[in-house]
Amino acid sequence: MMQRTLFTEDHEAFRETVRRFLQARAVPAYEDWEATGHPDRDFWLEAGALGLLGMQIPEEYGGGGASSFLYNVVLTEEAQRAGLALGGLRVHTDICMPYFLELANAEQKTRWLPRLATGEAIAALAMSEPGAGSDVKAMTTRAVREGDHYIVNGAKTFITNGRTADLLIVAVKTDPEAGRRGISLLVVDAASAGFERGRRLEKLGLKSQDLGELSFTDMRVPVANLLGGEGEGFAQLTRNLAQERLSIAVNSQAAASRVLEMTVEYVSERKAFGTTVGSFQNTKFELAACATDIEAGQSILDRALLAHESGDLGPADAAKVKLFCTELQGRVVDRCLQLYGGYGYMLEYPIAKAYADARVTRIYAGSSEIMKTIIAKDLGL
Repeated sequence: MMQRTLFTEDHEAFRETVRRFLQARAVPAYEDWEATGHPDRDFWLEAGALGLLGMQIPEEYGGGGASSFLYNVVLTEEAQRAGLALGGLRVHTDICMPYFLELANAEQKTRWLPRLATGEAIAALAMSEPGAGSDVKAMTTRAVREGDHYIVNGAKTFITNGRTADLLIVAVKTDPEAGRRGISLLVVDAASAGFERGRRLEKLGLKSQDLGELSFTDMRVPVANLLGGEGEGFAQLTRNLAQERLSIAVNSQAAASRVLEMTVEYVSERKAFGTTVGSFQNTKFELAACATDIEAGQSILDRALLAHESGDLGPADAAKVKLFCTELQGRVVDRCLQLYGGYGYMLEYPIAKAYADARVTRIYAGSSEIMKTIIAKDLGL
């Protein structure tokens, strides 16, 4: 690939730490995680002890004190390089962390950030509901204030880390008559009375990524757990979607790159009709097209990452990079799987898992159709 200029020596030193840790700790345990549906708890604690979970948390709260999102990018790229689908880790570091860092007051940060940095507490964002996915305004989970507490009733679904999280950022309706201005964010302790985890959701792919259902029945949440102001939840969710979508794009791009590399290796060794599969013109053309696609994706992604680092990544640009990189992942994995023949359909081969893992990226955090709608609106259409 063309040389990238995003990363500093500090980022690359961090990359070596991440690579060694994942190879030593995650790769040997990965099959067990796929069976249980999530990484073991000790993995989180060990990742926290190495400083992998809180690079952007201020040092006074036990974090790394770094402002750069590129450390998170390195973590995602190295996970994919090792063939690991660790979306729960990205939810903790990329998606939930900005809410705690940007919206929590000093007292809340003291309570929550040290636990998030060490891995003692796993984070989740509970937004989707059985009847409200991309249409956030349609959510029905209700929080009624009674003195110093909110009484919460409702349900959430498709929640990554939902079955293991200790701290959950839950989107609720505090004023159902106010539309988008009636949504607020509450941080819920999983030990709260009235909080229940539902069944483990069986997915097409991402077997090691925890996904669950949640329900709240007269759950009492202290008003002191309100993130930001009451009624500001919709704006807060919208503001953080850019980084969430960028995180998914990083993962998709890294996954596509890994698939190409392992396919080149496979076709260079696999023989058919007395020669290697890689010697066929069709194979060369298919992989050349994939390589060109990946190069284009890396270019648009790195440009978006630079914009995000400088605070200039807008919603439409985030939608573009999420759309392009997730669609790219789907194309590359599909074309590469074809070159494996029947073996590509067998789950014992990593390409089959990569195919199953790739499909949802065009759906979650806003489907490709939603991304196109955002982009079209930016065009004035």
